[in-house]
Amino acid sequence: MELVWNKAGNDSEVLILAHGAGAGMNSDFMERIAELLCSSGITVVRFEFDYMQQRRETGSKRPPDRQPKLLACWKQAIELVYEQVQKPVFIGGKSMGGRMATLLAADQARDKADQVTLPFKGVVCLGYPFYAPGKMDKPRTEHLEQLQTPVLILQGDRDTMGNLENVSTYSLSSAVNIDWLPDGNHDLKPRVSSGYTQNDHLKLAVERIKQFAEG
Repeated sequence: MELVWNKAGNDSEVLILAHGAGAGMNSDFMERIAELLCSSGITVVRFEFDYMQQRRETGSKRPPDRQPKLLACWKQAIELVYEQVQKPVFIGGKSMGGRMATLLAADQARDKADQVTLPFKGVVCLGYPFYAPGKMDKPRTEHLEQLQTPVLILQGDRDTMGNLENVSTYSLSSAVNIDWLPDGNHDLKPRVSSGYTQNDHLKLAVERIKQFAEG
């Protein structure tokens, strides 16, 4: 597994970020958020799920792997990073990558009786896919209702996979905090008429992540 590091200071908090379903760790979004976080004093580590690495190597448009394989990749990434930093980290990602991180946190809570623990202390999601587009009747929130691991979700309030109107009706754990970005879409990008820019929202997201990680 290849790890891409944006290194801040030696004592900085470390955030492992996974990509979304359709674009890899070197997408414009992932590059920009990693650079901004690093400039703010947070070390960022990126990796790719197996299917995305195979896309890069073969050029084929493979769909995402099934959940167990995605979670296995997440575990491997955490273990590899921990070998180097030797301290608990934060995990998260864009869309699917962030959702898988929350599922890993939920799995870990269930596995505590078996003494299976991974060294992470919080989850950051950049555009959480609360439901597939057009499938608001099938929310992906069951594991978020009892989750005890601290979670920060940065969400555009007009996100087609979880807008403010719909998500505000959900009963989520008190450990799950959502920061709404005005007029943002699933990439946290607002319309020009809103008076905001995507870069504004990414910078605000970084401020919130830094507060979350260091608070």
